[in-house]
Amino acid sequence: MMPVSLAFGDFVLDPAQRRLWRSGEPVELNSRYFDALALLAREPGILISKDRFMAEVWRGVPVTDEALTQCVRALRRQLGDDAARPRFIETVPKHGYRFIAPVRAQGEASAPAPVAGSGLRRLLLLGGAGTLGGGVAGAIGGLLYGFAAASGQAGAGGLSALLVVLWVTILVALVGGAGVAFGIAGAAVATGRGWRWSVAGGAIGGLVIGGGVKLLGLDAFNLLLGQSPANVTGGAEGAALGGAVGLAGWLAARFGGSLRRRLAIAALTGAAAGALIPLMGGRLFGGSLDLLAHRMPGARLRLDSLGALFGEAGFGPIAQCVTGALEGALFAASIVGALILAGRRLDRP
Repeated sequence: MMPVSLAFGDFVLDPAQRRLWRSGEPVELNSRYFDALALLAREPGILISKDRFMAEVWRGVPVTDEALTQCVRALRRQLGDDAARPRFIETVPKHGYRFIAPVRAQGEASAPAPVAGSGLRRLLLLGGAGTLGGGVAGAIGGLLYGFAAASGQAGAGGLSALLVVLWVTILVALVGGAGVAFGIAGAAVATGRGWRWSVAGGAIGGLVIGGGVKLLGLDAFNLLLGQSPANVTGGAEGAALGGAVGLAGWLAARFGGSLRRRLAIAALTGAAAGALIPLMGGRLFGGSLDLLAHRMPGARLRLDSLGALFGEAGFGPIAQCVTGALEGALFAASIVGALILAGRRLDRP
């Protein structure tokens, strides 16, 4: 008896509902192509001859071999597969095709969210993974800003600047990543729609964290120093970047194939948002760090060396756009990648 649903890679094939899902998002297939994929996935590792396709998919309707070739080509495109290096469908020249990916039987036919499991477990694992992903982005960005800050200082002063900037960047990225990741995960758990509501979830999470951190930070500066820079990163920038991460996840699920391709889509989406925020008058972490350094009396931190790379006297608009794009790319790719990997872990039976 055929299992109710079949899972392979990021996909779930639901024969009862005649639907194919990729990370919680529906994949459109016409009836013939769905039947062909179901035939292949039901018998992984088994050679399916052309005659069987004609008998069980086209059911005796006279068609040419080109119709089958076109069918397999369309399936590969939807699965993100490559005929030269197949992960799912292997061609056996002159004989037929073989499904080579491991297939897992699942007990319930349903439209899956990006992952399976209880709602609370999904929320905690996805949110936690995305938080760690934000921390990874912060570590990479912190090294960039840390080396820039240390470039004008010698010896222990330079090392101290590097370490301080690195740890501050990681902390900020962890907090921001938590807000965005839990926002996206919460939207997925609450709606059961996978990545479909991720833009709203990411934007809300970024808004809450960005606005809250800015409010507390300004109060702290006023309390300790009697002044505070008002134009640091806040709720608007958090909402924009969080929404971009959510959009990156949706685009990666909708149009991606391999993990590498999905990360590239996420990075490009995040980079576009990160470059646009400074152009719209906002500031991401690098811009806020430079602003704080210039506003605080006696501060030794400077990011002017980054501006010098673009012919600017200080950390000017070009440097802010470029570093904003890098921040956005790292943040989006790291969080989306962590969510995908966590989803795969939860999706295992």
